Amino acid sequence: MEQLNVLGLAIPALPLLAFLLITAITAKKKMLSAVLSISCIFASFLISVYLLILQLKAGHGASYEFSFPWLFLGDVKMSLGILINPLTTVMLIVVTTVSMLVQIYSIGYMKGDYAFSRFFSYISLFSFSMLGIVVANNLIQMYIFWELVGLCSYLLIGFWWFKPEAAEASKKAFIVTRFGDFGFLVGILILSYITGTFNFAEIQAQINAGLISPGLLTVIALLLFSGAVGKSAQFPLHVWLPDAMEGPTPVSALIHAATMVAAGVFMVARLFGIFSASPHAMLVIAYLGGFTAIFAATIALTQNDIKRVLAFSTLSQLGYMMLAMGIGGYTSGMFHLTTHAFFKALLFLGAGSVIHAVHTNDIQLMGGLHKKMPITSITFLIASLSIAGIFPLSGFWSKDEILVNIMESGHMGLYYVAAATAFLTAFYMFRLYLMTFTGKPRDAHAYEHAHESPLTMTVPLMILAVLSIVTGFAGIPGKEQSFYNFLFFGAHPHETHFNMGVALSSSAIAVSGIALALLMYAFGLIKPEAVKNASGPLYKLSYNKYYIDEIYMFFIKNGFFVIASAVKWFDRHVVDGAVNLVAFLCRWAGSKLRLTVNGGVQSYALIIFGGLVFIAAVFAVWNPDALKLLGGR
Repeated sequence: MEQLNVLGLAIPALPLLAFLLITAITAKKKMLSAVLSISCIFASFLISVYLLILQLKAGHGASYEFSFPWLFLGDVKMSLGILINPLTTVMLIVVTTVSMLVQIYSIGYMKGDYAFSRFFSYISLFSFSMLGIVVANNLIQMYIFWELVGLCSYLLIGFWWFKPEAAEASKKAFIVTRFGDFGFLVGILILSYITGTFNFAEIQAQINAGLISPGLLTVIALLLFSGAVGKSAQFPLHVWLPDAMEGPTPVSALIHAATMVAAGVFMVARLFGIFSASPHAMLVIAYLGGFTAIFAATIALTQNDIKRVLAFSTLSQLGYMMLAMGIGGYTSGMFHLTTHAFFKALLFLGAGSVIHAVHTNDIQLMGGLHKKMPITSITFLIASLSIAGIFPLSGFWSKDEILVNIMESGHMGLYYVAAATAFLTAFYMFRLYLMTFTGKPRDAHAYEHAHESPLTMTVPLMILAVLSIVTGFAGIPGKEQSFYNFLFFGAHPHETHFNMGVALSSSAIAVSGIALALLMYAFGLIKPEAVKNASGPLYKLSYNKYYIDEIYMFFIKNGFFVIASAVKWFDRHVVDGAVNLVAFLCRWAGSKLRLTVNGGVQSYALIIFGGLVFIAAVFAVWNPDALKLLGGR
């Protein structure tokens, strides 16, 4: 047990140590900073693998918790600790693997950057914060690390602070996610006030005992979910994620594709016992996830910035995961989070490799890059096939299980939404791949200077490509030793089965999407310009992201700014005016009273007599009886 305590604490502590050492000691030694950061996250990865082995040996549902008291606020006890269970172990593997590969990739991508060491210190701080969320055994500790992740996001999105777009994007991400985090905090406070604890297991025990009314539990669940809406960029708090692409591409891969945005999905999974106890909250999660999935997919169809296409793809896939959680697909949602982490990290790093070579994000200026960048092209193709759900890659197994869960839940409307999203995903991903790597070069200058990336960048791509292929085999339905049985928190193994009808239909949908992309962007049988013209205002709506940002700015300028201006006027003229008036009166009275202090005894006697006459006059008007009594005496 003591060994597990040390190992569990060491996983997040090692990246924190790297951050402190780089900041304090190795900041001027760039490569040493990188090696230190990578070594620490590699050690965390090895410990995570060791914990996974121990979990597998221990058998189904093995769990370990360690905590110690921190604060007592009245009857509420606040503790710090760690919780190691199958969900924790899976997420630890995902975070440490992706973080380690992204950091290795960053050696090549960030080479020559003036703030090379600072970049690795921020990445280490982020890894510490994200791992802190994963191992936390209580709500208050999760919230502390939740906010630290938000801080790291701000630092990394705005890493190139001298670019106005990056500075604005970092502020936007920080402010927008605060709205969700505020609801999350309110939910935590209400829940802890009712239960008298922040501990996950203790809260769950009280919910199981029926000590919280269904209506109040729904309110609490929705407040907690608002934190996931902000962090996982669900509609309507999705607007920060596309702009977050202004950060370095490794940041996009680590934080805004595979790890940070998955924190919201992980939180729903960690607190699944709370959410599943409220059917109304579950419906909200499912329908909001389904809407976000298809909403973001329709925007990705028309974007020309390679990273923005992937950003909206991330929004769509996160909606897919939330949809799975909402219909009760706890294990399928987490399995898709796992597979998505690897193929989406691969897509972003592949995009970074392209940008590193051609120095542009615009896919309209690319084309024919497969000949110049074969490793990047092949690995990007594997990731595109995986996210499209092509058998037997990992995305096929996780997407297929979500579709099975949706169908079995009876929500056929959501099933059709998920199927349509799968079609759009296959189409826009192959639109992206074909416009980038196939056909003739559309910009001779960019093509001439294109070259394959160095090994520090291509080796992580190849490793992630392998993971994008083989990870799905861990979740083949019907297997006794599967991802689902390992992750399921119930008393009995989770029954899954392979639905041939869903598998064939989903595969046909994916192939249809790819075929349409080939017809338009490879064979030219359907002209993209003709489709654009035929779609009329729909294309414009999609290209401009349904004007959600503009709508927000309209209400901010005509609502928030107007109210702020009124408050500013009231503060300046009424509040400050009242204070200034009091000060003026004091100065004026003081200047007049000062004249009475002249050293003349006769003057003082006259003032005293005048004062007595004044007092008597007041009494005569205000209370004549009192004056008579005074005169009688």
